[in-house]
Amino acid sequence: MLKHKYIDRICLAAALLAAAAVILLMNGEAWGLAAASSSPGYEARLFDSSRVHQVEIMIEDWEKFLDEAPKEQYSPCTIVIDGEAFSNVGLRAKGNNSRRLTEKYGLDRYSLKVEFDHYEYGSYYGLDKFSLDSSFQDNSYMKTWITYDMMDYMGVHTPLCSYAWVRVNGEDWGLFLAVEEPEEAFARRNFGENYGQLYKPDYRSLNDENADVHLRYTDQRFESYDNIFRHAKFNPTDEDKKRLIQALRILSTGENLEQAVEIDQVLRYFTVQVFVVNMDSYLGKTGHNYFLYEEKGRIQMLPWDYNLAFATYSLGMPDPINDAELYVNYPINTPASGEIMMKRPLYHNLMKHDEYYARYHGYFDQLIAGYFESGYFESFVEKTREMIAPYVKADPTAFCSYEDFQLGADTISRFCLLRAESARGQLEGRIPSTIKGQLEDRSAFVDASSLWLPDLGEIADLKDGVR
Repeated sequence: MLKHKYIDRICLAAALLAAAAVILLMNGEAWGLAAASSSPGYEARLFDSSRVHQVEIMIEDWEKFLDEAPKEQYSPCTIVIDGEAFSNVGLRAKGNNSRRLTEKYGLDRYSLKVEFDHYEYGSYYGLDKFSLDSSFQDNSYMKTWITYDMMDYMGVHTPLCSYAWVRVNGEDWGLFLAVEEPEEAFARRNFGENYGQLYKPDYRSLNDENADVHLRYTDQRFESYDNIFRHAKFNPTDEDKKRLIQALRILSTGENLEQAVEIDQVLRYFTVQVFVVNMDSYLGKTGHNYFLYEEKGRIQMLPWDYNLAFATYSLGMPDPINDAELYVNYPINTPASGEIMMKRPLYHNLMKHDEYYARYHGYFDQLIAGYFESGYFESFVEKTREMIAPYVKADPTAFCSYEDFQLGADTISRFCLLRAESARGQLEGRIPSTIKGQLEDRSAFVDASSLWLPDLGEIADLKDGVR
């Protein structure tokens, strides 16, 4: 028989601890406490990619939010995800040209950022932030969806995504792509609890030199890399900054690159990046639209922003290059002019090494054989089309008609299959794989005359407004 004089208090305390443990186990993930031995809870919930999710935004003054969307300032709201409500969540518009042009043409369909811990500590089963992508200049609704699937297939650390039917204050708003934002939850999921530093390099003005955005080493001064450090996700220390600058210094030499670069990850990333012909990227004139991850002095790139991929970057320009055959056969070995390549050391300096060059070709072969020639890609696109078609048809704010969506889905599928055919020919030496070689001989090019790139979406579509 228990005789301790404090037995009642001990029993009460034990009962309270047991109850607290049960509550913690039931709600820990929703409070941001991720399980140590399993995938985060949000992965199997919002980012279950096999279905279209339901996301409702409840906000006090939606019209005011839309009027002030160009300011990109957060507003409080309640987010209901598949019937589960989360209050006092931060919401703002996102995007650069997409946001500016959406406003310019008098439209309201902005891409959005949803931040669970903006006003107070909280998360969605461990997720701190996600975005709702509006499919701007993407009549297929699949540019980012397909690219991220390819990146994931190639073993690149990739944001999770899924389709979401969005409602605002009880009214249908449209079909968006929910995308995991690379912040704490993403870093923890991909790199563990002791993750490194994460940056999103971007320029203040495209007319500047922007050497830091291009990952070019200039000197040891922190201020020379402002376009990187001011876009840090985790408040870098001086030691963090020194490690990154040292990595860029090693990269600039072209030697001992394994000391400064996660080479395998970078080669896998560039395989997909080159395949999807994304000119608004590190390998294009802008040199941005990527995340940079550094850990223990080694860097790698992470994928982001593909609404202008699949050769659609120039379609909003005054004199667009609308040459489907050029882009379907775009060279896999020199995916940009020499002027650009010489200023992109993370690609250029790796490819000067025979070992890495051969490994890059090996990954291209793996992507083409396993993802395209196996039949997987065609099945993936058709399953996606079947899943989202009813939602696109009902989308009240869509940038395109339902017929345009079907044509866009056909176009992106044919573009990828023809691109894979050309890449195979380039690997085997039947098609020139450099800009110089293609200028001299286009006779073996894969015929892409059946493709009309604007069917994937162009700025001109916005002039018609929301249907």
